[in-house]
Amino acid sequence: MGYSIVNILGGLLIVTSTMVVVSKNIKHAIRWYAVQSLVLVGLLATLGATTGAKELLMWAGSAFITKVVLVPYILNRAYRKMGEPSDASLKAGLKPAWAICIIAVEVAICFAVVTQISLPTAEVATPALAISFAHFFVGLTCIISQCNIMKQIFGYCLMENGSHVTLALLAPTAPEIIEIGIATDAIFAVIIMSIIVRRIWDDSHSLDARDLSELRG
Repeated sequence: MGYSIVNILGGLLIVTSTMVVVSKNIKHAIRWYAVQSLVLVGLLATLGATTGAKELLMWAGSAFITKVVLVPYILNRAYRKMGEPSDASLKAGLKPAWAICIIAVEVAICFAVVTQISLPTAEVATPALAISFAHFFVGLTCIISQCNIMKQIFGYCLMENGSHVTLALLAPTAPEIIEIGIATDAIFAVIIMSIIVRRIWDDSHSLDARDLSELRG
């Protein structure tokens, strides 16, 4: 029963990731990321209760603080500092329908790979493990497909969430310091990327990655 809930929550992770990628503005993307992080907390807590790993319960608590609270706050603050610029002025990027199709293919490929892995976790939590692997590619899709350079930050965040799930599934009793280290790195990375985006906005008043071509060379 416990692993069934883990797999269901894994399914919700990919749904919320897709919503982050296809969201039409930053505010919606931030909200969907916060929802996804809350699902991640639930997955870690459920997995901890199922396996009896108290470490995962501590991971769930730290993930709530860092991912549900701090990261959305940092992104919201940076967005407000820029005056909440609209995506309406950006050039058209990858259409949502195409993004959804690409994500579906990525999940299907990862599912096919995971079914060939001989691990206890792969036998009881195949969907969740496949989705955690797929998040690396979903994150890349977000980075590559988005014209808004602030939205590209979410690609990194999605990959980082996927790494949390993978680590939790494959090493549920790993020391808490590992989780703390990953979460701390993620927060500092988001802070640095947010500062860079704000500096770009202050200099060019554009969040369109294709407007930065003059920086090449």
